[in-house]
Amino acid sequence: LSLQSSFKGDALVGRPVRAATTKRSSERLVVVDEAVVQFIRGVNEQTIPEVRLTRSRDGTSGTATFVFEQPSVFDQPSDLGDITGLFMIDEEGDLQTVDVSAKFINGKPAGIEARYIMRSEREWDRFMRFMERYAEANNLGFVKK
Repeated sequence: LSLQSSFKGDALVGRPVRAATTKRSSERLVVVDEAVVQFIRGVNEQTIPEVRLTRSRDGTSGTATFVFEQPSVFDQPSDLGDITGLFMIDEEGDLQTVDVSAKFINGKPAGIEARYIMRSEREWDRFMRFMERYAEANNLGFVKK
């Protein structure tokens, strides 16, 4: 499977995405029909985040900051596993970051912020292809400030 995008960059070859091994020592295959985000492998996050993008002037690096208010992962049973990062999964594979922090108000979880760093133009292009698919799947738009 070779995918093309309107963004500059090389075509990437798709590969299956596998979930982390569970406590039951079985492996779950993660199948996605559309772009999704997950904090626990195999469990799609239902809350749509605010995403802020920054990019260096020369285009060689950038940062995406995801802010989730009251994410649905907080409502999941603990036997599904722990939050181990932010996984952005689409037909090309997955992007991931472990730069994830939770926000608490009065001792209760209130939000999650995750930061994804892109260190090359190729990583930026791949992230933007994911965001195009994620936006389409969730009826989102882009606002330039």
